[in-house]
Amino acid sequence: MNEQIKSLAIDTIKSEAAAIEQLANYIDDNFEKTIHEIFNGKGRVIVTGIGKSAIIASKIVATLNSTGTPAIFMHAADAIHGDLGIIQPDDIIICLSKSGNTPEIKVLVPLIKNLGNRLVGIVSNTNSYLAQKADYVIRATVEREACPNNLAPTSSTTAQLVIGDAIAVCLLKLRGFTPADFARFHPGGSLGKKLYMRVSDIYTQENVPKVNLDDTLPSVIIEISSKRLGATAVLDNNGKLQGIITDGDLRRMLQKNISTEGITAKEIMSVNPKTITPDELAINAFNLMEQHKITQLLVVENNKYLGVIHIHDILREGIV
Repeated sequence: MNEQIKSLAIDTIKSEAAAIEQLANYIDDNFEKTIHEIFNGKGRVIVTGIGKSAIIASKIVATLNSTGTPAIFMHAADAIHGDLGIIQPDDIIICLSKSGNTPEIKVLVPLIKNLGNRLVGIVSNTNSYLAQKADYVIRATVEREACPNNLAPTSSTTAQLVIGDAIAVCLLKLRGFTPADFARFHPGGSLGKKLYMRVSDIYTQENVPKVNLDDTLPSVIIEISSKRLGATAVLDNNGKLQGIITDGDLRRMLQKNISTEGITAKEIMSVNPKTITPDELAINAFNLMEQHKITQLLVVENNKYLGVIHIHDILREGIV
């Protein structure tokens, strides 16, 4: 039975993969005209469907909105019971349907046409009512569903989803949509924080650890211990950064079994410490720490030491 389950799962994946691969053959002038129609249009994109296609339509709307194309979901059944008022004169309607012949679609399509809006049909059956009435037809044809009974929407809904993604990506590219734009629409969660949160938002700026070049070992230990960041910056008499001492530096020094009497900060410190500016993205600070296998960076701007960003600061924010 276990082998049968694995076999069915593999067959499903292969069946859907084959259906998706076939879609590349259906990208034609209708697809290109649809993209230009949306890109040059003054209105929004209204995406509609019934049943499982409605669920896919909702996801396409979410993807369009998050990549710079204003979109609204309209359930086909609700549309003919009042929600048709969502549609504004300049809006473009995308209707998803495998058969293109469902009763709700046959009622909805003439109403959309009467309003004078452009209608795009994403449909498997190109001989259907929807395909005949749409201004642009984008084929999402599948030979059969991945369902063994060829009934449950599986390959067909996956095909609709991929076509929707292709539309969104083409529009994203035409709009010159950047990671900064993406961050504006995704301010929450780790994804948004990776794109907008900067070192200046989270680094330690108060009670920053620092010692002078001639400070003694006990002073260094007390400073590192009291500030609880695992390190301290070493500054000269003019406040200019000269180096860093980490708790690892202290351990390595003690392991040498040398006399610690009279040792000063300048004899322990590591010169040329790894630094970062406050306007850098926090995720870049994390990547730099990972690259050099360290847990903190000194924050410096215009050769002025400002504070410390610790890996725990980044983890606490949920950036990674």
